Amino acid sequence: MSNPALDPAAVRWSAAPAERAGRPLLVLLHGYGSDENDLFGLTPHLPAEYVFAAVRAPLAPPFPTPGWSWYPIEGLNGRDPQAATAAAAARAVVSWIDAERGDAAFVGLLGFSQGGVMALEALRLRPHDLAFAVNLSGYANPGALETDDALTELRPAVFWGRGGRDAVIPAALVAHTAQWLPSRVELSGRVYPDLGHAVSAEELSDVATFLHKQLPAA
Repeated sequence: MSNPALDPAAVRWSAAPAERAGRPLLVLLHGYGSDENDLFGLTPHLPAEYVFAAVRAPLAPPFPTPGWSWYPIEGLNGRDPQAATAAAAARAVVSWIDAERGDAAFVGLLGFSQGGVMALEALRLRPHDLAFAVNLSGYANPGALETDDALTELRPAVFWGRGGRDAVIPAALVAHTAQWLPSRVELSGRVYPDLGHAVSAEELSDVATFLHKQLPAA
């Protein structure tokens, strides 16, 4: 199963090409029904050492939902796992990274909701090539990947933050993620009791701290 390629013209970069050399790249992956402008608004609150690239998902949700999506969530199963479709979408993300990373010092991923699924899924596909993932209000795709053993061996850093009042992500997927992640990655996880399906200032501060820790020591 394949997914449409990401549009290289629909990317918001925080730095011009001449200013990216040797710096770490953080790829920003928006949620369902949003676009590349959404998470780009967080970048002033994140470590300036990173180059940020906010990409647009390739699929258009059915009318009247605005924006873009990484994989469909419509139909009888709603938001239940669509493992093969999510994996195909993550392969499109990885292909874009391969084409655009240049001489980045390393590449990490940060995604919200469906974009958080993509961040983890891309890390699972390329645990040797991608440094870490930040999953905000998302989950781990329950489908197994042939690269999961390599992920477990390497145990890359992952930040998983979610709201205690998030009614969007099904409880079964939250439970799966809470069981799956600690056995396979170096997990930094936090639940924000009063937060819904959103990102708070407190969570953003925790993400900034996590991203600082991924930088090499001076």
